[in-house]
Amino acid sequence: MTVKQLGMPELVDACLELGVPGVGLWREPVRSYGLEETARLVRDAGLAVTTLCRGGFLTAIDPAERARALDDNRRAVDEAATLGTDTLVLVSGGLPAGSKDLHGARERIADALGELGPYAEERGVRLAVEPLHPMFASDRCVVSTLAQALDLAERFPARQVGVTVDTYHIWWDDRAPGQIARAGAGGRIHTFQLADWTTPLPEGVLNGRGQIGEGSIDMREWLSHVEAAGYTGPVEVELFNDALWARDGREVLAETAARFVAHTAA
Repeated sequence: MTVKQLGMPELVDACLELGVPGVGLWREPVRSYGLEETARLVRDAGLAVTTLCRGGFLTAIDPAERARALDDNRRAVDEAATLGTDTLVLVSGGLPAGSKDLHGARERIADALGELGPYAEERGVRLAVEPLHPMFASDRCVVSTLAQALDLAERFPARQVGVTVDTYHIWWDDRAPGQIARAGAGGRIHTFQLADWTTPLPEGVLNGRGQIGEGSIDMREWLSHVEAAGYTGPVEVELFNDALWARDGREVLAETAARFVAHTAA
């Protein structure tokens, strides 16, 4: 998503040129290029698919809407398995229209995880619940902290459900380092993502993630937390940023790779 302006073949070529060993894919561009075609393209290039994003939106009250959401998440699991990744990132969903019941929404997420977890495990896929910054609680994700995400995940085996650690969403929370340690002890850090926090936020806030090194987040510090917790998996950079999307994608990818090295190297 950092360079969504690149088509799938361009993305693969740019990763190979820069020595980027893996890519986290999103369902929409995969669907646009073709699921089987994407799987073949990435596999033939020798790139790892680190994660697939996203499943989730599991807070619906209406039975028919809930059934549709579960069906879509099963499809997402199947897509992840086809692409060869073991991790499906979940954005859990916001409050249903007219509801103010955060607790009830979180319980519906737990119910859905109970249905989806075994399905995913059978296909070699883990579900990674991603907490989003509290500013998204109403419309995108009622899970706002790592503690809340782990409270949900720990109801199920770690081989089924874990968490996504994303600097953009947790950097403000002084309890997050302890929760990273908790997640690591349980084998539940399923992916780690970097994005910086810059202000002012744009209108709509969704596309306000800053380029690495341009904002308030100490990337080395957060990398040290996940490493101390035992995480040895891929580190993704996920930037939603209109200004970056308006630029040449290869240039943005090269810049991002260079900044990743500069701001995470010891």
